[in-house]
Amino acid sequence: MNNKAASLTLLAICQIATMALWFSATAVVPSLEAEFSIGAAQASLLTSAVQAGFVFGTLTSAVLGLADRVDARRFFMVSALVATAANSAILTVDPAGNSIIVLRFVTGACMAGVYPLGMKMAATWAKDDIGLLIGILVGALTLGSAAPHLFNAYGGVDWRFTVIAGSSGSFAAALLINLFRMGPNHGKSPPFDPHVAFSGFRVKSLRLANFGYLGHMWELYAMWAWLGVFLDASYRLSLSGGDATFWARAATFAVIGIGGGIGSLGAGFLADRFGRTTITIGAMTISGTCAVLVGFLFGGNPALLFALCFVWGVTIVADSAQFSASIAELSDPDRVGTMLTMQTAMGFLLTLFTIHLMPLAVDCLGWRYAFLILAPGPVFGVWAMARLRAHPDSRKLAGGRR
Repeated sequence: MNNKAASLTLLAICQIATMALWFSATAVVPSLEAEFSIGAAQASLLTSAVQAGFVFGTLTSAVLGLADRVDARRFFMVSALVATAANSAILTVDPAGNSIIVLRFVTGACMAGVYPLGMKMAATWAKDDIGLLIGILVGALTLGSAAPHLFNAYGGVDWRFTVIAGSSGSFAAALLINLFRMGPNHGKSPPFDPHVAFSGFRVKSLRLANFGYLGHMWELYAMWAWLGVFLDASYRLSLSGGDATFWARAATFAVIGIGGGIGSLGAGFLADRFGRTTITIGAMTISGTCAVLVGFLFGGNPALLFALCFVWGVTIVADSAQFSASIAELSDPDRVGTMLTMQTAMGFLLTLFTIHLMPLAVDCLGWRYAFLILAPGPVFGVWAMARLRAHPDSRKLAGGRR
């Protein structure tokens, strides 16, 4: 596939299919709770183990420079195959035990060879549209992460359906990715230098872009991890039991997958034309506001709650690709893969804290106020991107549109 559109379409499909493994266990938490009586701590670990694995994998990849020194397609394929095996093995272990946590860790580690690599592969085809291209990949990430909620909504109480569907898709993606062709911007393989991985926090413009990303990540994954539980609890107060479960799962897919996809694509298109800092500041302002307001609709009108959550789903992801696009534009072309990998490593390391902070907030504050703890992230992110906007290096962003 030498054609740009064909290659990027294939890449997006493979990304969607593989990233479905990310939340495949998290999406079935309600079913696992009913069948195996797993507690809140175990439920949190099902998500945070993936995050921890991803951090381990991305840090290893960044320090060794694997994203820039190894053929991206082979790296993607091997990572997807190992992740498929680890996800499938969930069917053979006790969901209340430690083995499932180890398997989720392995799955997360393998995602280091999928998500950052996908962004780098897309960037090789960029020509004044890097924001949109990476937006397509982040949209694929959100759709892939949300897909298990859709599988779960139509798979009934049998959580095995979700696991099998996710594993089947990722196995197919591992084979199909070999048809992808790198674009004309593909850089040469640089020599090994472990110090390069940390240069993204030594250079001021890169540091500010990374700070903006950290503010974004403070909010994003905690919202993704707990939105389904929040909606399930809220809908049970306003809808009948069976309807509440189905609509909570369907709504979670719509908010994360459809809303996130719209936000990623729309913001990518706009950021290439109006500037990265403009779009990221606007998106974080709206998403932070949603975090403040959403709890006050808990147990209320389900349609109104869904509408606000959908806006939140659009804006909470809208800025994500633009932080990565900023790093790609501000970095040495031969080190883009390493810089993107390190950026994601730091962001997902932060999510380990916020994902576990949410259940504590729910216990202490209740659902009405729990999401308030996510609002400081967007505030910090807005500050960082405003500082980047004033920095001379911001002229490199979006063709000088900042």
